[in-house]
Amino acid sequence: WNEWDPNEETKAEMANLLKTNPEEAKKRLSNRISFGTAGLRGPMGAGFDRMNDLVVIQATQGLCSYIRSLYKEDSKKTYRLAIAYDHRERKDLNLSSENFALYTAAVALEAGFEVHFFEGHTPTPFVPFLLKESDMDAGIVVTASHNPKRDNGFKVYWGNGAQIVKPHDAGIAKHILQNLKPWKKYDISKVVEKCVKCKKETFEAYFKAIAARLCKYGAENKSTDLKFVYTAMHGVGYESIKKAFKAFNLPEAIPVKKQVLADPEFPTVSFPNPEEKGALDLAKKIAEEEKANLILANDPDADRLAVVELDAKTGRKIEFSGNEIGILLADWQWFKYKSDGKMSHSLSDIYMMNSTVSSKMLRAYAAHEKFQYVDTLTGFKWLGTTAYNLTKSRKKVLFMFEEAIGFCCGDISYDKDGVSAAAVFAEMACYLKRERNCTVAEHLDSLYRKLGYFMAYNSYIRVTNQEILKTIFARLRNEGNYWFRVKNLEIKSIRDLKIGYDSSQKDKKATLPKSNVLTYEFDNGCTMTLRPSGTEPKLKFYIEIAGKTEESTTKKLHATTRILLTEMLEPGKYGVHCPLP
Repeated sequence: WNEWDPNEETKAEMANLLKTNPEEAKKRLSNRISFGTAGLRGPMGAGFDRMNDLVVIQATQGLCSYIRSLYKEDSKKTYRLAIAYDHRERKDLNLSSENFALYTAAVALEAGFEVHFFEGHTPTPFVPFLLKESDMDAGIVVTASHNPKRDNGFKVYWGNGAQIVKPHDAGIAKHILQNLKPWKKYDISKVVEKCVKCKKETFEAYFKAIAARLCKYGAENKSTDLKFVYTAMHGVGYESIKKAFKAFNLPEAIPVKKQVLADPEFPTVSFPNPEEKGALDLAKKIAEEEKANLILANDPDADRLAVVELDAKTGRKIEFSGNEIGILLADWQWFKYKSDGKMSHSLSDIYMMNSTVSSKMLRAYAAHEKFQYVDTLTGFKWLGTTAYNLTKSRKKVLFMFEEAIGFCCGDISYDKDGVSAAAVFAEMACYLKRERNCTVAEHLDSLYRKLGYFMAYNSYIRVTNQEILKTIFARLRNEGNYWFRVKNLEIKSIRDLKIGYDSSQKDKKATLPKSNVLTYEFDNGCTMTLRPSGTEPKLKFYIEIAGKTEESTTKKLHATTRILLTEMLEPGKYGVHCPLP
């Protein structure tokens, strides 16, 4: 550590730990931060199990080595890497997203890469957009998205514009271990001068693209009387949202001033995630004062979108779930595509997608409209890769989403994008008010009446002890002797992706790739999926039931959920908090 770490502050932190807390020092030096779902993500600090300058150097050396290994025969190839970063930092340790990005660039230049560098804080969606629109080998965004303030991350995209999947994730991880020693002493003081500065050009291309490909009512948008409030959740989205609204001719959103500028301390929220309880309280207060109609909220790196509608008639504040925003945007994308009057593809070649833990209402919608529906494993890397493959096969992917407020409208990129989704949602709301004289919530209710009330209860239990997590899953799997009943609820089918088993298939083989995911279908129509988070110490659960009325379906969902969570997860036994309806 002392020989390789270029950061004097983290060297000092480790030296202090060796004196004052040798067990902690041993833990940090004996374990490596895992290269997983989104590359690297974890707390900033000294040690091989944390995010710091050395670990970023090692990760980049591994990434560059792996990419070069794929083209050994091509001596004339030009290697290209795009790099962007957010605003996170720990001043006390001189660790920051910017420095991580600079070290990433320095390593890539040393490896012979042409580096396309986004100077200044940049929302995540611009990197996958650039990758899709140009010839790159990979892209890096230094961000921890909506994680706690002390965390940071190293998010890796492949050249196709989607987040990395197998075999690339394993290949990069292997090459990291083969390239742990820094190749040289890297100097980051003048590294940007050696890069291609791509921010201005990419931003201009992006806003031009969303205006041309996603905006339908630009002329009408500017005359709307709807008022929007926007919060960046102390992140980097505000300037881009302003430009996106301008591209759509929408009125400028009213900013939540205390949250709209980038601040690595995230002073007004416990967790900088718009899904977390209380995170939108300040935005709601501003919206009430301004008599606004809608609140639009990005997470700190602006790749997710949360929405709240304020109903002037009832005074209600309706927080739409990720599934509800998803079906609203799906319906809007389909409406725009149909109304153009020039459908470029047959119904058999038009697709919408969501992750397997997201609402099956999209499947019902696709069946009703007779286009194609696909579900994938959890995570936008699977959605993006599937969309890329479908597009290569000359299929049309109109929309994809995951319930964790991630949405991709049209063909702008192969990853979630909270910037374009915010503008698209705002335009939809303007249209509904202007042409149908209804609120977004009223329109959503019309979709429920048409397709059925798909009610979901999605949450998580925080499990910091991984042994507890293993015990819960082992009990449910029961060495292959799966449960067939939970109290009075009969299990109709079980899918265990860890071993590729699906009792509903004739050959008992699951159609999705292997992953630590359990899905149950019950005879009362309920679906439940369990999985560990790929980036946080959480066991996530997703429970959904469809019915004919909102009241009866909600009642049935809550009763079923209470039984399933208490019986299957046994939170009381392990002393963990489990949110029950």
